[in-house]
Amino acid sequence: MSNRVEKLSLLSEMIAFAREDNALKPIEYNFLLGVSKQLDISREDFDYLISHPINGISLKSHSERIVQFHRLVLLAHLDSNKSPAEEAKLFNYGLKMGLNHDSIMRVLYLMDGFPDRMVPAAVLIDIFRTQYN
Repeated sequence: MSNRVEKLSLLSEMIAFAREDNALKPIEYNFLLGVSKQLDISREDFDYLISHPINGISLKSHSERIVQFHRLVLLAHLDSNKSPAEEAKLFNYGLKMGLNHDSIMRVLYLMDGFPDRMVPAAVLIDIFRTQYN
């Protein structure tokens, strides 16, 4: 992904996802900061997005949507808390991104089988690839 606007949009969406409980925990902030570095977004721009979210844009590539969903799964489980509200939020974001209903459900179901509920990227990609084909 090379489009700067797309990168800022993805990060803004993740910040909004983390803030839905009206608080951005230090562990979430640090994770998001790491994602911003991975996306080559400056600290200045990251800090700006914290206070000034931008509208999201739709990712065209199926693989980019899967990667973004994986980031959201990781973000949602940083604090190792499991709540039906968080799972519903993940499910709805997945649907909003146009991901397969059954694949999303399978990821949410399988999370409990992994340490700290962190689904490895390879497993997640395989789940979506199976449904995509």
